[in-house]
Amino acid sequence: MKNTLATTKSYSFKKFMNSNNTVGHIFAAPFIFGFICFSLIPILTSFYYSFTDYSLGSKEAVFVGIRNFAKLLTDEVFVKSLVVTLKYVFISVPLKLAFALFVAFLLTRKSRLVTVYRSLYYVPSLVGGSIAVALVWKQLFARKGLFNAVLTDMGLGTINWFGDETLALYPLILMSVWQFGSSMIIFAAGLKEIPVSYYEAAKIDGANGFQTFFKITLPCLSPIILYNLVMQTISAFMAFTQAFVITKGGPNNGTMMYALYVYNQAFKYNDMGYACAMSWVMLVVMSIITLVIFKTSKMWVFSEAGD
Repeated sequence: MKNTLATTKSYSFKKFMNSNNTVGHIFAAPFIFGFICFSLIPILTSFYYSFTDYSLGSKEAVFVGIRNFAKLLTDEVFVKSLVVTLKYVFISVPLKLAFALFVAFLLTRKSRLVTVYRSLYYVPSLVGGSIAVALVWKQLFARKGLFNAVLTDMGLGTINWFGDETLALYPLILMSVWQFGSSMIIFAAGLKEIPVSYYEAAKIDGANGFQTFFKITLPCLSPIILYNLVMQTISAFMAFTQAFVITKGGPNNGTMMYALYVYNQAFKYNDMGYACAMSWVMLVVMSIITLVIFKTSKMWVFSEAGD
């Protein structure tokens, strides 16, 4: 009798767990809870505050309609921060991807220490956005830093990197390119998935290295390139630490990243409503650029299942 009851309870429990995807819901519950509490609610709250005059610590937000969005059109610093960020994105992302692909191509060659090399090249991606590394990078490009010391030894003189509005952004771009490790790992995985038979057939046909790279490697890697391009573009738009630690947005707002300006409006000038409006404008800009990338990808992304 006891064995029968135990069997019945076990069967009922299994039936309950299998019904209505209960197990899936249980395992997904932590993510759903985190998404609602830490993503969805803050997003909706930000959207509401973008139409209000609200400051941190104030008891209530005053509804002002689209005044915050209209203010953006006359804000010269906002326009400049958008231009600086777009310049940063359009220069740093292609350079990072190109360098990551180049290193990945080298590290997929047969070598006993290839795993060690990949780990060493991946390390900057883990620590590259930290405060400590930003401070080190600031010292490298200082007046008496390593780069100016090399230029002096070459007889070129010193350059005031962070004092020149036209040059201050380029050290930040180089720092971004230096953080190529995550893209490199993905490229390396994609390179290993390309069938060797493709290269053997190209060699039989007499193709040289450049022809093989542009006719086989790049087309087969195009889905990986698309993924890295989208992810790195989004990441570049959110760049903050470098400008905040190294230049504070100067000189003359020459390195005023969009995220840094949003931070200043929210926590330095205590204008949370205006900062929320800026955040939503950036979301629209990022969405448009991402949409353009996906739409144009049909012309250059190769798919074996395609026509």
